[in-house]
Formats: sequence, C-alpha cells, structure tokens
Amino acid sequence: MKFIHLSDLHLGIRVNDFSMSEDQRYILDRILDIIDREAPDGIIIAGDIYDKSMPPAEAVAMFDDFISSIADRKIKTFIISGNHDSAERIAFGSRIMNAGGIYLSPVYNGDIKPVVMEDEYGSVNIYMLPFVRPSAVRAFYPDDDTDSYSSAVGTAVKHMNADFSQRNIIITHQFVTGAVRSDSEDISVGGTDNVSADIFADFDYTALGHIHKPQNIGSERIRYCGTPLKYSFSEAKQDKSVTVIELGKKGDINVRTVGLIPLRDMTELKGSYEELMKKSFYEGTGYAEDYVHITLTDENDIPDAVSKLRIVYHRLMKMDYDNARTKKQSIIEGMTSVRETDPEKLFGEFFESQNNVPMNDEQAAFVSGIIKDIWEA
Repeated sequence: MKFIHLSDLHLGIRVNDFSMSEDQRYILDRILDIIDREAPDGIIIAGDIYDKSMPPAEAVAMFDDFISSIADRKIKTFIISGNHDSAERIAFGSRIMNAGGIYLSPVYNGDIKPVVMEDEYGSVNIYMLPFVRPSAVRAFYPDDDTDSYSSAVGTAVKHMNADFSQRNIIITHQFVTGAVRSDSEDISVGGTDNVSADIFADFDYTALGHIHKPQNIGSERIRYCGTPLKYSFSEAKQDKSVTVIELGKKGDINVRTVGLIPLRDMTELKGSYEELMKKSFYEGTGYAEDYVHITLTDENDIPDAVSKLRIVYHRLMKMDYDNARTKKQSIIEGMTSVRETDPEKLFGEFFESQNNVPMNDEQAAFVSGIIKDIWEA
C-alpha cells in the first residue's frame, strides 16, 4: 500500500510581506503531477493547512481546488489540523467529506478511531491525532499523566488502544524531540512542547507535521516531510520534497522522497553593491525573479539601496549590511540562547540580575506554576 505524505502547506502565508499564493498554486499543481505518476492509495496531510486560524478566502479556495482535484482521482485523503489551523474549521463537514474518502480530523474528543484500509497483507489502520495541548487531553483523561506535552500525547496514544500486531500509521502534528527547526516555525521557549519519539515506536509509520525541514527522527519510520515551499531564509539551502511511503507485509516499509522544484527559489546573496549589480554576476542565474536576501559588505551605506537593488532583484525581501559597524553592534556578551534555555532558568537569571539575590524555593515554585499555566494555555 502506497501513501504520499505532505504537511505544512501554510496556505495564505505572507513572507516578508510578499504573498506566496502564486507560488503555492504552482506547487500544488506539481504535487498533483506527482500524485498522477505515483498513483498512491492514500494521501496524508499532517496539519497546518493554513497559515492562520482564520485564513483568507483565497487560501480556502486554493485548498478547495486541491482537495477537489484529489477527490476526482478517487484517492483516500487524511487531513489533520495543526497549531496554525482552527480545529473546528478543519473539522467542518467532516461526516459528509468522510463519505467521499476525504477524512478530516475532528476536534480532539478523547476517542480516536482508525480509518481502516485493506490490501493483500491485511489491514492498515490510520490514526489521526490533530495538534493537541496538555489541557485538551486532560479534559478527557483527568486521572492520567498530562503534565507535559509529551505525557499528554502519550496518554492520547495509549487510549487509542491500537493493535500493534497489525500495520498502523499515525498522523500527528507536534514537535518531536531531536527535530531541527527553521526560523519560520513557532518557537516554544526552553522546549516545553517537546514530545518523545518513543511514544510512536510501535507504529509502522508516523507521519509528522509542524517542522519545516524534511527529516527522520531516529529512523525513517518517524518522519517530518517538511514544507512544500521555503518560508524563511533559514530554509534557503533545503531541498523540498514530498515523502512516499510503501507498506508491504508487517515490518516491511520503504520510504523515499520526490523532489519539488518551486516557481521561484529563495536565495541569499552577499557582496558589495558594485559586485551584485554587475551583469556578469546575476545574468542567467534566475536571481532576478527569486526571493532574495542580500547582505551588502560595503563599509558605507548605499543611499536608497533597496530601491536600486530591486531594479535587478525584483523580489528582494530583505537587505542588511555586514561590515565593521554591524560586527561591532552584534557583539553582545553574556546573552543566553532563548531557544535552548529553560524558561524557569531564564526568569531566575532575570530575577537575580534585578534583585542581586536568587529566588528562594517558594518563589521558584510560584514561578514554575505560573509558567506551566501560561504554556498550557
């Protein structure tokens, strides 16, 4: 049985104030071309269909066209909501859509039943777990451990009561520990949203969404397929793709990728103004139509540099300088990485810097409780 794994379409997104709608329509058409070549039995879309919980009408129409095209091909499709989506809006009309082979995850209700598909090797059970916070799981299982994202997701999976003697696929949208993030993703201070990969160890394939870089977590059986397009310059050197999964008998799986070539690339260029404006530098490269981040190395600022550069680089998104002045400004000593530091430790450092004494045990416990409540909300 063959599946195509997609996620994080982020339809309706604007990157550095540029609409990506034309690029998104183009890449969805290329994905349909891949679907026609691969002829899968099912398509997985692992969350973040839209970039906002209330997407613009254009984005909704774009997704409607895409899903209608898949429905015309009579291919079962499994769609869950991500942290950028409104779970209620994604679930709307799900009972009608399910009848047509387009399965939409409901708002989490504590009772996830699989969609069952059959082939010559027996059943394949597809479990659809939308993005959940600990509070959502606790509402249905107050007596279980739901103190963290990891324990809450573990509780949700436990109550699926999956039969692991059969083949099982789980679709979910969380940050699994060990994944490499990109700048275009939501950042959780101190890794409070981490979910252990061990939770998914018994599934034949875990189709993940949320992280924009395509990557395996431990093995090819737990995988982020990544975004179909680049949504930040931290992704400029990434190769985007769709993931193809082929399941044979129990324990037999093949995972591969099919590359996606965008309408326009995202490119970072660095050099002096004079160098970058030479025809010999940009002619025949495609830079003129790419989404471009330019770093000028000139020691003196170029008057009206952005307007002048856009004469050649029509989709210049971002421009900055790298010279003696900016290097001096960037030297900030003693700063702690927000991405890597526990939020309680960050607050403790701030408290001590303001009061010249560390927090006592009572104060630390109070702060810990406040931070926990904030991140769950």
